[in-house]
Amino acid sequence: MPFPSVLRALNHRDFRLFWTGQGISQLGTWMQSVGQSWLVLELTNSAFLLGVIGALQFAPMLFLSFFAGPVIDRLPKRRLIIGTQTVLLLQAFILSALAWTGHVQYWHVAVLAGLLGTVNTVDMPARQSFIIELAGTEDLMNAIALNSAVFNSARIIGPAVAGLLVAKYGVALAFFLNGLSFVAVIVALQAVRAEGRPHPRRGTTLRQEITEGIQYAVTTPRILLVLSLLLVVSLFVINHGTLVPLLAREVLHQGARGFGFLMSSLGAGALAGAVALALLGTGRPPIVLVAVPAAVLSAATTAMAGVRQVWLAALVLLVIGFSQIIFTASCNTTLQLGAPGELRGRLMSLYSLVFAGITPFGAIFVGSMAEVFGTPVAYGAGGGLGLLCVLLLCARWRYRMKAGP
Repeated sequence: MPFPSVLRALNHRDFRLFWTGQGISQLGTWMQSVGQSWLVLELTNSAFLLGVIGALQFAPMLFLSFFAGPVIDRLPKRRLIIGTQTVLLLQAFILSALAWTGHVQYWHVAVLAGLLGTVNTVDMPARQSFIIELAGTEDLMNAIALNSAVFNSARIIGPAVAGLLVAKYGVALAFFLNGLSFVAVIVALQAVRAEGRPHPRRGTTLRQEITEGIQYAVTTPRILLVLSLLLVVSLFVINHGTLVPLLAREVLHQGARGFGFLMSSLGAGALAGAVALALLGTGRPPIVLVAVPAAVLSAATTAMAGVRQVWLAALVLLVIGFSQIIFTASCNTTLQLGAPGELRGRLMSLYSLVFAGITPFGAIFVGSMAEVFGTPVAYGAGGGLGLLCVLLLCARWRYRMKAGP
């Protein structure tokens, strides 16, 4: 019996297996994210050092994404992802063992965060570029929306569960459960039939292939606009891992449970956005579906500067989560459908670079602002700068479209 239209990508067996494994794994990932942020604050009591951990998780993408793209385009994606997921499993178990034995120190978390970032430099774009081979071009947007739905369902459940577990049993259990969750992905990938075999290459060297991908992105106006919007929003606005724990503890005076509730509110908004996106038609999203959510996301982040009540913070985080998922999923779909098959790994590496690789600068920026001026100022500065850049980029795009080629 076929799935209804809103779930149509699940009619593809391989995507259904992949999606199920990802759902379990993402639950563990969000549990580890909450546990790690809380652990760093307990070890250091420093907003800046929390920002440094965020930076270390994403800095490798900044330096290695250009090389990861050609590697992904050269290798069978299924086997590559199995390898990266196995390393991530080991990373989670090591962190759990250190926390459980009571020997964990800040530098341990920093080194393991760097390892996580290095592996994710390959893993993230490989998984993104594999989706189209699991669900097909026609159902790509629905598949991305369903991936976002399961990701953000985990964002609702994972932090809430992690908050309870951390408060009662400590952070080690959250890390251990994350390690177990990777087993589901590896088992699902073993059952997937699609190999994600590489397309024929035009470039003969790694440098030529990197250049080819960058040239295509820079000379294709729609892709350049999407990457530019993603860059400024990722830099100034999407810094929840640094700002939300600070908001919970320093402004709203909440413990681990309250922090988990706020992160779940962010995930609930994102889940609603993913469901709304899944209901949309197939095909390439219009530019307005990229630009408007970017502006709303930035404006809502600016508004967080004035929030002093938990219920209001949860409400604004719902709006932030909703607009963020519409924005990022529309960017993802636009890039995948706009990329030739032989360049898809490179385009998705650029997506990971500007979406996650720029995060170190954003994390250090807002962490430093919060350390010196307070969390509300960090929210206001990040959201305000993001909104200004979004408006300028959209104005430039509109002018170019009116002026013509």
